[in-house]
Amino acid sequence: MRSLLFVPGDSEKKLEKGFGAGADAVIVDLEDSVAPQNKSLARNVAARFIADQRHRTKSKVYVRINDLSTGLTDEDLAALVPAKPDGVMLPKSNSGQDVQQLSAKLRVHEAENGLPDGVIKILPIITETAAGVLTAASYAKASARLVGLTWGAEDLSAAIGARTARDENGRYTDVFRFARTMTILAAGAAEVAAIDTVFPNFRDMAAFEAECIGAERDGFTGKMAIHPAQVPVINAAFTPSAEAVKHSLAIVAAFEAAGNPGVVGIDGKMVDRPHLRLAERLLARAKAAGI
Repeated sequence: MRSLLFVPGDSEKKLEKGFGAGADAVIVDLEDSVAPQNKSLARNVAARFIADQRHRTKSKVYVRINDLSTGLTDEDLAALVPAKPDGVMLPKSNSGQDVQQLSAKLRVHEAENGLPDGVIKILPIITETAAGVLTAASYAKASARLVGLTWGAEDLSAAIGARTARDENGRYTDVFRFARTMTILAAGAAEVAAIDTVFPNFRDMAAFEAECIGAERDGFTGKMAIHPAQVPVINAAFTPSAEAVKHSLAIVAAFEAAGNPGVVGIDGKMVDRPHLRLAERLLARAKAAGI
């Protein structure tokens, strides 16, 4: 998944627009974008809309539930699992143990709704609490449902008392760069996708594009969006170029032709097995993007 677009769960109009935005995944939100008094309404609207309209979109459908500490998680799952979402986004996840707890809850709801065990995947936001940042390594082997890890800055700001996550030049400060780095490393350790966080200023498309390019460079494979206009920028940034695909195919072919040695020569340069692994990863991303 390259692009993951948040859509408030209590607005049919926004849901309809989001389902047609061309994102790889639509995240139907029951958490931050829904006022406390509208939680029940959002569940009903979202469940009905997903069940009735998901055939109209090629996007995967995820639901961001309310976190495990709120007491609202079970109601969210009871309402939304019957709509058969592809996955659940878990906010404010404190460790791999939270993923295991959610997985156990999903197993019950899947059984009650006649769904195969494990069919609903989990994508946790792992840096919205200080504890979550410090336990990032705990997600490795936490659950077979785990499809990726992502991070967030706004809730972490509130949790630690930071006045802002970015400096006067728009760059993340050290604490938030650390959280971002931990997400990439934790995803690598867990062998799942690393998904970059949102860019709140959706009108500054130049800065947004630059952040997408930097995220892809550093190892993220996708990015979350808060506005449909951000989706094509994300898809472009995280889709491997034709030149990169051609080069990766050449590396894979060279290793195969040489009997898979430790090192091969391509165009006068020595290429070792870490380069092969990188090429294979890029080709897998290209295939997922339909290239």
